[in-house]
Amino acid sequence: MTMVPIDLDIDMLRCFMEVADTGSFTKAGKNIGLTQSGVSVKIRRLEERLSLQVFNRTSKSLSLTADGEILQGFAGRILSVHDEAVGRLTSPAATGTLRIGLVDYFLPGLLPSILSRFRKHYPGINLEIHTEVGINLIPQFEKGELDLVVTGLNSYQGPARILFQEPLIWVVGQGVDISLNETIGLALLPAPCSFRKEATELLEKAGLTWEILFTSTSMNGIQAAVEAGIGMSILPKGALRKGLRKAPAHLKLPKLPMYSLALIVDEGRADDARDVFISYLEAELDEL
Repeated sequence: MTMVPIDLDIDMLRCFMEVADTGSFTKAGKNIGLTQSGVSVKIRRLEERLSLQVFNRTSKSLSLTADGEILQGFAGRILSVHDEAVGRLTSPAATGTLRIGLVDYFLPGLLPSILSRFRKHYPGINLEIHTEVGINLIPQFEKGELDLVVTGLNSYQGPARILFQEPLIWVVGQGVDISLNETIGLALLPAPCSFRKEATELLEKAGLTWEILFTSTSMNGIQAAVEAGIGMSILPKGALRKGLRKAPAHLKLPKLPMYSLALIVDEGRADDARDVFISYLEAELDEL
């Protein structure tokens, strides 16, 4: 006897994933534009179609069943492929070469996969990626050698869009002991880096003695120096990698401000490929 195939609707799976991610029918409904009862109907129909229960429900809690956990893995992959296919077939047919300057600590663990997905969505756009510190990228942009730059807001005096903010932190090597009873050694980017200015001015204001022991033109160089114990530094929280740690609170180092990562483009120049990339990047960051 031939079994009748079971088809799972994309909107049911999307609803299921929202409930699984938020742990709430109400929150899931707000995210996808449905009422709580509308979400309940979709989940009930999904369970009826599969002839199994995907959520354990009580008056106080909501959790995935064992079958629900299995479905979650498959549903995530199905939706990912579905959305990629729709994006590929309906996206603007932008083409050309896009020259992008990225500050070298921008999403180091996630950037390769983000760029790979972009290439799948927009095979007609060729990406040339330049990664450096912001103070080196800005002159290239001003000469017209780059189409857009992502860097710290303090690196550029012209108009820019803020992509996101994160705290600046004092960092030391994982196994390095630091004492404020001695001169504080610093590992910093060269002037006019805003991190260098922030660190030295705040330490001066706090009456602490410091000296710059290491200067590098790359963030990787600074991270390596701090990890090796040459000195401490200021970094955005996202640049805190293995081998580094936030400076211990007992040091009572000066409080640091938030750091804004900005997108710099020539808004007066039309560029379809650039605009497609910006929209894609902003959507990816919203997901994060």
